[in-house]
Amino acid sequence: MSSRAGAWLVGTIAILLAPALLLGALVLTTIASTSLASVAACATSGFSVPIVPLGTAPGTSTGGSGGAAGAIDADPASASGLTVSTTIDGEPAEFAGAQLSNAAHILTAGREAGLGVRDQVIGVMTAIGESTLQVLDHGDAAGPDSRGLFQQRDNGAWGSYADRMDPHASASSFFTALLAVAERDALAPSEAAHRVQGNADPQHYAKYWQAAVTVSETISGTSTGLGTGTPPTAGASADADGGCGAASAAAAGSGGSGSGSGSAAILSPSGWAAPGAGALTDTFGNRFHPTDFEWRMHNGIDLAAGGCGGQIWAAQSGTVVEAEPDSSGNGTIRVDHGGGLVTKYLHMEADGYLVGVGAVVTAGQQIGVTGTSGQSTGCHLHFEVLVDGERADPLPFLDARGVSF
Repeated sequence: MSSRAGAWLVGTIAILLAPALLLGALVLTTIASTSLASVAACATSGFSVPIVPLGTAPGTSTGGSGGAAGAIDADPASASGLTVSTTIDGEPAEFAGAQLSNAAHILTAGREAGLGVRDQVIGVMTAIGESTLQVLDHGDAAGPDSRGLFQQRDNGAWGSYADRMDPHASASSFFTALLAVAERDALAPSEAAHRVQGNADPQHYAKYWQAAVTVSETISGTSTGLGTGTPPTAGASADADGGCGAASAAAAGSGGSGSGSGSAAILSPSGWAAPGAGALTDTFGNRFHPTDFEWRMHNGIDLAAGGCGGQIWAAQSGTVVEAEPDSSGNGTIRVDHGGGLVTKYLHMEADGYLVGVGAVVTAGQQIGVTGTSGQSTGCHLHFEVLVDGERADPLPFLDARGVSF
């Protein structure tokens, strides 16, 4: 082959390959920018990447007593010497002595059952709602044979009288039943408790959630990432670690009730909240799709939202009308605010729903945990606004309501 022919051949191949190489570079750039956005959002002072010992499976606890990763524990004897002051339904409430010892037994039983912190706190919440954390040797008009912390009936399902009167044994029975509620992670805590207890009012336990969080955090000496148990003070930071520290990581698989859960976001003067913290990683409009590899409309904005395990907040008060994966596997929460206004929050994992369908949420309430389900290449929040069924650009919409990025 002559040098001229060889040069012609090389040039022809280069021309033919150029579009493919350009397309590949564009795809890689898009994927990298999306995947690294959540990492960049957490690249601040005080944030560190945990080191996992060689041979340890991701997500496996490297310490503790064999309970579920993310579970908390408390010593009944030590807890009995504490006092916890909180509020229930706006009224002052105090727990001490045997009540806190009983709460510690509940946390321990939940850990031994292999459950995480959200389920543990659901147990404490239920016992507060049934007995104010007291081992009662009596029932009520609806269940005169009910006994113990969880007011368990004498029907054979909850063991013997001694079992129902024993804090640890009765809690173990409760958690065994809770484990059978396969969809509990997508339910509000009160609804999950109701599935076990069969209370006449599914929302009966909701008002005890924040008290249960406070009790659990105090006796365990551990931040659960589920909230402080008291309303945030005006102007206070909604999340002391910016959504990147241990408290945010603990929020994964954890949740709250329709009346409030997790750390609340700070509201704008007009009463709106940012749906997530951290950097804006993609905007509304036409873009090259990072998983389908084609140009298409991006119907919302993407936020780092604290990265994996970060907090997702309701932008405005409303009612949850969807809390499940969509047809593409994107974990989705949809909130109807009335007047034709709807907001959508995407990419939660299966254990990242903190509210269920029918829950009434308030502006700034944590409703989910940042994940990477469905059409996603890294942990982030995809947020949409729909007005009368038509998608609107969330950036100018929120900016007009005092929320900017």
